[in-house]
Amino acid sequence: MRKFWFVLMLSGCFLLAQDSTPANTSQQESKASKGEITVQGCVGRSSGDYILTKQDPGVTYELQATGKTRLRQYLGQRVEVIGKESPTLSTSSDALNKTGSASSVTIMVRVIRTIEKECMAR
Repeated sequence: MRKFWFVLMLSGCFLLAQDSTPANTSQQESKASKGEITVQGCVGRSSGDYILTKQDPGVTYELQATGKTRLRQYLGQRVEVIGKESPTLSTSSDALNKTGSASSVTIMVRVIRTIEKECMAR
């Protein structure tokens, strides 16, 4: 009978240890995400580039997909983007005409998720 209780308590400890694993995973994720930014806005295109327009304040970012991320499916949607900032190399005249100013920052997209299926018109 004592062995039964010992095995039961030991298996309970293992179950508790498994429950704490997700917390450790999220801690590792936050360490990996240092230097990343989170931005919400609407996805559009300008001169072949994908852009994210943040309305308040009015800022435009160039988006660069990383990994298996496909930005095309998010066109016209309000999204949240997580990624690393880097200076924009392209200075498209079309981007200047459409947004009023060139995008000075590119976001290397690690995560993108839809907030709303359609962006509100300005």
